[in-house]
Amino acid sequence: MTADVWLPIPPEEIEGLPEGPRYLFWDGGADGEQEYPGDPADCAVYVVPYMKPVPVRIRPLRHLTHVRLIQTLTAGVDDITAQLGSIAPGVALCNARGVHETSTAELALTLTLAALRGIPDFVRAQQQGRWEGGFRPALADKNVLIVGYGPIGEAIEDRLTPFEVARVARIARSGRTTARGLVHPITDVLSLLPDADVVILSTPLTRATHRLVDAEFLARMKDGALLVNVARGPVVDTEALLAELKSGRITAALDVTDPEPLPPGHPLWQAPGVLISPHVGGPSSAFLPRAKRLLVDQLTRFVNQEPLRNVILTTDAGTAGEGGR
Repeated sequence: MTADVWLPIPPEEIEGLPEGPRYLFWDGGADGEQEYPGDPADCAVYVVPYMKPVPVRIRPLRHLTHVRLIQTLTAGVDDITAQLGSIAPGVALCNARGVHETSTAELALTLTLAALRGIPDFVRAQQQGRWEGGFRPALADKNVLIVGYGPIGEAIEDRLTPFEVARVARIARSGRTTARGLVHPITDVLSLLPDADVVILSTPLTRATHRLVDAEFLARMKDGALLVNVARGPVVDTEALLAELKSGRITAALDVTDPEPLPPGHPLWQAPGVLISPHVGGPSSAFLPRAKRLLVDQLTRFVNQEPLRNVILTTDAGTAGEGGR
């Protein structure tokens, strides 16, 4: 049996891949029906195709009888963890920490500034040839709450700092103290919401964060506050958000939605006070060079039997198929 590595980037386009494995290109194809590049039983490392529909990404899993590493090119792995029931024990699932922080944090700031300063209104006015001025909220002097203070949350704060915000509060699964200050546990979120002018979601999707932003969460947000979601759509209860948007009490900027893709005619498209981007936090010119660096480093570690980076879980009888993070 050979030790194949399935890559969604042509291997000849990745400089520095370690010698030893046989590198095969597979990204599912344009229609998701691309034939496998080799025998799935020979695949030791499966790098999950990026920006492909879930059925395409998970299609090979049940055939990978000898896989030892599943490497995603996304920060979130909820779609893969939910499908690990067929994977043998001892397989490492790793995410793409280090790849998406820059691009996602940049979009979080873009959405925040665009929503506060009324850029969508300016675009509509430009299309109609209307000159409409007036005062708009600034990011300066605002209190910002980051819900999900992992690497992406930290990168978001990096980009908030030059904008002279009044205060940044931080929330993660567990409380801790960092060089920047206190990180509150998720259990404190409801008590921190009333002081936040901007709430930015960058948390992974887990059982604990599914519909974290429900009617109670939204009701605790102050009048006129902005909700920015660059996490996952199901972190927010869409119906509860729609109710708040229709009332005009809060506004929102969403890079992710539930459902996703947002279908034509969905009420979110026409809801007042919402800016929607089509899940583009990660796919930018920043992605490919960082993804290639991650793969070279991770595969070098794999070939040399060194500790892998970004291990989310290792499958065993207790974790395979649970869908946890």
